[in-house]
Amino acid sequence: MSRAQAIAQAGAYFDDGSFMAAMQRRVAIRTESQEAASRPILYDYLNQEIIPELQGMGFSCEVVDNPIAGGSPFLLAERSEAGAALTVLTYGHGDVVRGYDKQWRAGLNPWEIVVEGDRWYGRGTADNKGQHTINFAALAQVMQQRNGKLGYNVKVILEMGEETGSPGLKEVAALHKQKLKSDLFIGSDGPRVNAPTPTMFLGSRGGCNFDLRVNLRDGGHHSGNWGGLLRNPGVRLANAIACLVDGKGRIRVPSLLPSSLPQSVRNALADVQVGGGPTDPEIDVNWGEPGMTPAERVFGWNTLEVLAFKTGNPEAPVNAIPGQASAHCQIRFVVGSDDKNFIANIRAHLNAHGYTDVEVSLSGVQFNATRLNPDDDWVRWGLASMQQTSGKRPTLLPNLGGSLPNDVFADVLGLPTLWVPHSYPACSQHAPNEHILASVSRESLQVMAGLFWDLAEQGPQVLAARNRATALEQTRY
Repeated sequence: MSRAQAIAQAGAYFDDGSFMAAMQRRVAIRTESQEAASRPILYDYLNQEIIPELQGMGFSCEVVDNPIAGGSPFLLAERSEAGAALTVLTYGHGDVVRGYDKQWRAGLNPWEIVVEGDRWYGRGTADNKGQHTINFAALAQVMQQRNGKLGYNVKVILEMGEETGSPGLKEVAALHKQKLKSDLFIGSDGPRVNAPTPTMFLGSRGGCNFDLRVNLRDGGHHSGNWGGLLRNPGVRLANAIACLVDGKGRIRVPSLLPSSLPQSVRNALADVQVGGGPTDPEIDVNWGEPGMTPAERVFGWNTLEVLAFKTGNPEAPVNAIPGQASAHCQIRFVVGSDDKNFIANIRAHLNAHGYTDVEVSLSGVQFNATRLNPDDDWVRWGLASMQQTSGKRPTLLPNLGGSLPNDVFADVLGLPTLWVPHSYPACSQHAPNEHILASVSRESLQVMAGLFWDLAEQGPQVLAARNRATALEQTRY
């Protein structure tokens, strides 16, 4: 019984085809949460695929209906040991985006694993079936090497609606807060900073989606007869957007920016390189907030993006001044932003610059920003474990550039959150030809086995040290 044996066993799980077999079964289940007809399939994934595996590891399992009408189900599972020193919560999601079957290139099928060299193609391989399969399997290998005893409790929440914005997740967490009570969160989703480099991130940027609309009149009017006499909504909206973000991508509204870029975040991002992969777009070095590195701009700061813009009939333009124009926009934001007042602040800024004719409204699902302190004891522990296993210096991202429902775990459940992703940026997540890399998957199995082993050996000491530091900090105020 040793750490090295647990890690070797995790590698053997990949080498003997067990990981492939699990992935083949899970990818074949069409868990498209956006499709109403898939609702029974979402339950099947939990009841027929995941629960038997977890029960075999000693978990008690409960499928929970979504408190939001029409929402997807959740699995809550728990494995307890007498005298356990701590409890870890882990998370994943079994739903996927639509397959878009006809858009995959020849020879590929979203519901079958197809292997081409290091790439394993299939819907959900990267997001998220491959990732929670890795975590469950690594935990099982560690349990086997420790004669079924971990010394800590494990809780699981697996949702089936993440790809529709996680409706009901926050409500389920609040309703079952005592049942989910833990000391640490370890989950896996999203990509590594690049394929070769083990990565940890501590939260995610928030996302605020909003619509801008100029509605001046019904219908269009001939541009030859009325040009120069009627306000053009497209021109008005384009200039209103330029009032919010300039021609180089810099946000022009101070109240839409974070209060600061903490030194601990700067330190964590000092050596982080963004992009550079063979399929990555070339970074525009003069775009965004000046004076910041690319890593600081995407992981440490706020951005305002225009995702869609429409006026008139773009597919078949006519010689008419349109009556309406609209744009769908998004703010990605970090901790320290006044996100509760984004819409009010945009409204006030537009009014102050004469754009009272531009309507502003929230649109779609909103995510809160979260970030664990990069100097936290759990962070140092996790990075050391990952480096010992992989022999590589892992990259620490204070938060993911995108958005995840991490606020449920950080804010509702009050947990320190560590995310260890098992995908990579060019995985075609959400797109046709989604895939994982075999090399990354095998290494990830071993990295997670090392983490779960070290949690048994070192977790109680890390928790005690963290609690002492927290108590000392509280006495200062």
